[in-house]
Amino acid sequence: MASWRIFWSILWFLSSLGRGVRVASLSIGDHAPPGVVSLNLTVANKCVAPDGFPRVAILVAKGGEEPTLPGPVISGNKGDRFLINVTDELTDTSMLTGTSIHWHGLSQHHSNQMDGTAYVTQCPIYPGNSFLYNFTGGNQVGTYWYHSHFDVQYCDGLRGAFVIRDPDDPYKNLYDYDNDSTIISLMDWYHYPSPVTPRQVWPDSVLINGTGCYENGSECPSLATYMVEGQKRYRFRLLNMSCKTFFNFSIDDHTMMVIEVDGESVEPYTVDSIQIFAGQRYSFILNANQSINNYWMRAIPSPGEGMVINSTHNAILRYTGAPNVDPQTTNVTTTTYLNETLLRSFAEPNPRLLQPEADVMLNVVLGKDDSNYNFLINGMQYVSPTVPVLLQIMNRELRWEIDPTQSIYLLPRNKTVELTFHVDGTGGRPHPFHLHGHHFAVIKSADSEYRNYDRPVMRDTISTGSDDVEDGVTIRFITDNPGPWILHCHIEWHLYVGMAIVFVEDYADIRADQPFNNATRDLCPYYNPTETFTLPPPRETAGPYFPSTTSLCTPTPFVKRVI
Repeated sequence: MASWRIFWSILWFLSSLGRGVRVASLSIGDHAPPGVVSLNLTVANKCVAPDGFPRVAILVAKGGEEPTLPGPVISGNKGDRFLINVTDELTDTSMLTGTSIHWHGLSQHHSNQMDGTAYVTQCPIYPGNSFLYNFTGGNQVGTYWYHSHFDVQYCDGLRGAFVIRDPDDPYKNLYDYDNDSTIISLMDWYHYPSPVTPRQVWPDSVLINGTGCYENGSECPSLATYMVEGQKRYRFRLLNMSCKTFFNFSIDDHTMMVIEVDGESVEPYTVDSIQIFAGQRYSFILNANQSINNYWMRAIPSPGEGMVINSTHNAILRYTGAPNVDPQTTNVTTTTYLNETLLRSFAEPNPRLLQPEADVMLNVVLGKDDSNYNFLINGMQYVSPTVPVLLQIMNRELRWEIDPTQSIYLLPRNKTVELTFHVDGTGGRPHPFHLHGHHFAVIKSADSEYRNYDRPVMRDTISTGSDDVEDGVTIRFITDNPGPWILHCHIEWHLYVGMAIVFVEDYADIRADQPFNNATRDLCPYYNPTETFTLPPPRETAGPYFPSTTSLCTPTPFVKRVI
């Protein structure tokens, strides 16, 4: 009874702020002053057939343009402020109609309320309403992305690339081209809405830059094609926007010089294959020094329960002057695959991260409840609260009613924190873990015994390992960003059923650290707390899933693949 009284007192407090029925937002014009990137994004339903199979999806449109898959590229320069007004126009009730957008990899230093994580930093945006995300990237540059962070909604399509360029990029003399045409987005795709997709299901297809081919049919869209000019150098930005699948990415007859990992510059490292997990990003330089021809770009999906059957996993690298036909190149056995332990940060990491002992050392034990197949961390299943953690903190009156499930951890300010992951026989591996609010030093990678205290790579998403051997993947970060930040598996089905914890960083100073926007509070009274979906129960075996009923749709005509 006490918890219900607290809940209703919060709703009364929020509603008493009274700023009208619609969530207030700034009027954003077409022309922004220098240093400000101003955008209007609309989240809407649209019928698409990115692999030849039609379904209704949840997509993003910029301005008055049509919604796209992936969403429009958001780009800016180092130090820019981003004013991104998001309007929810979702109507299809077979999927979630509320939404929120997370800016994956951007630390939101001193702007925790703009992190976009449903029920950690905000309530979802309700249909017919808008919310203005107002933040700066600070000194961050590189390759990021944005996606829904409400249940498993981004599996229905809401995701896109986010690039911040550095005019003083230390590697700018090593490439000739870096633009939207050199972004490679990888994603798995499901033919049915996420609320009816069992968590063990295999994806139906692989999409590269929003197109693929289910069952290799002639009724597929044209495969993504990347044009290059001979003897020119290209900075490609590779993003894994999947809900589940990891990929081994390669380009026939070409090598890739990796120069960036998750928004952090690294010492150049030349490879011919990159294993990339959900949420991760890499920039690499490709030297177009081969003969004029067409070459396959291959994104081989992960084996086991992430395997994608009956689907093309390729895009085309086409030299200027080559014929408009499929490549005839073959996949040569990889000889130099990317090894995370060999990545070295370009900049010197904070020396506090490299000391023999951290100030705070935590074990993150991943587990599974065999009675219901839900996932656990340190024995507890994360359950999303009904009132966002940040609002509970700002309201103060809840004190530590904030954590009825013991999935929230208090961290003191300005300390070095070391996390060590233990898989504890958990199924569904490898689990790629993403930490909001921070980039971390990778002290110990999966499948390695080496601990790097010299110049470890900094990143925000890491694999915790796939072997039965206990890897003990270890990362470190410094608590210099007050607020609640979620740490979670980036396999969306695992996050939804419990594989997450929240770090409340420097609780005492959160209120003073950032000006709080009443528009964040205003989101909550309009959200329908009954709008959520329970995932279907696990099936005995994994595999492609075919519901007994589905509502097909008629997509906009597309250019068909010629095979």
